[in-house]
Amino acid sequence: MVKSEIQNVKLRFGIIGNCEGLNRAIDVAMQVAPTDLSVLVTGESGVGKESFPQIIHQFSRRKHGPYIAVNCGAIPEGTIDSELFGHEKGAFTGAISDRNGYFAEANGGTIFLDEVGELPLSTQARLLRVLETGEYIKVGSSKVQKTDVRIVAATNVDFSEAIADGRFREDLYYRLNTVPIKVPALRERPDDIPLLFRKFAADFAEKYRMPAIQLTDDARRLLVSYTWPGNIRQLKNITEQISIIETNRDITADILQGYLPAQPVSKYPTLLGGLKPEGEKGFQSEREILYQVLFDMRRDVTELKKLVHDIMAERAGGAPMTPASTTPVHYIPETPVSLMQTPSVVLNPVTEVGKVSNVTSVGNVSPVTSGVKVTSADVSDVQDTEEYVEENLSLDEVEKEMIRKALERHHGKRKNAANDLKISERTLYRKIKEYGLE
Repeated sequence: MVKSEIQNVKLRFGIIGNCEGLNRAIDVAMQVAPTDLSVLVTGESGVGKESFPQIIHQFSRRKHGPYIAVNCGAIPEGTIDSELFGHEKGAFTGAISDRNGYFAEANGGTIFLDEVGELPLSTQARLLRVLETGEYIKVGSSKVQKTDVRIVAATNVDFSEAIADGRFREDLYYRLNTVPIKVPALRERPDDIPLLFRKFAADFAEKYRMPAIQLTDDARRLLVSYTWPGNIRQLKNITEQISIIETNRDITADILQGYLPAQPVSKYPTLLGGLKPEGEKGFQSEREILYQVLFDMRRDVTELKKLVHDIMAERAGGAPMTPASTTPVHYIPETPVSLMQTPSVVLNPVTEVGKVSNVTSVGNVSPVTSGVKVTSADVSDVQDTEEYVEENLSLDEVEKEMIRKALERHHGKRKNAANDLKISERTLYRKIKEYGLE
């Protein structure tokens, strides 16, 4: 498509920039618009993905039909089926009348599903049927409905990871991704950053009736070198802040630096150059780091149990200690006196990590929740000891146990449990169904 046509589209839809990736995205949107193929728009949050469904709709044969934009991430999981496909009277509590969903209202037009990666699996199955056959069933009904809708979806989710985790259907992904459009991040468009800043500064000067702010050369270089994790949305917000707050309309690098958050860095520990030793696990989320810490703590507790077992066995039978007892154990403070020379061994509390619950009570050896004390007296009365074997739990098992305990602490109140676990109530609801904790 010729550049003049792309430039006209930019002017019509308020798109600023001359980046090759941006021009390519607009070109693909205009070429696919006359067809009825489904389109998936991908890109980071704040890059302006919402403009492309409008381009596709306005240049299609459906331009005189309805255009409905739906934010899938903003609709609660319990009501999203009703919102999209409608419901019959009495289908659930509060359904006092029949209601058409967005797919019925958008019949003959285009529906834009923003944040489609947040759809629950049950709704994904319904959406797949609409894409394949154009049919759907209202909630609480058995009658098949037909709709003629063009679907354009957008997401900032990494679908390869979501599919691998079982959070998104692979068949639905390929149905939505018939024609992919990738919107470049702002850091990939360095030449467009000053243009966008100048446009936003002019808009806010007109809005607030004040002179427009201008960048010095050093400030312009700083603006272009920043990574902009929030993309165009972040740039617009910072431009508005500076326009309102600064009385000096010539913005230097020092002034601009005060409005730019610190450059984002990786949250996960890595070696210099991003290399990891062979076999070392790469962390993909903070939760995985937490799980790894818990596993390490559990291993330390297991080693502590083995140490107690070996000390008791050695004192009772005079047998040499096993190699397992020589393993370094964490959480035991250094002491100038060796364990074998002192008449008693006191191990510091470890109950924050796990309970030393398998040590049998023997004479003056009393397992307690705050620690374990082993004395030299009455060690011959040892009745029973166990060989402690480390238990390996999967991430799913640990996650299930954490959710179960959170629900018990809050007496089944999911909202409180979700706040405790630092996850959304919607995610907690899905995990409860997945692990059968209902």
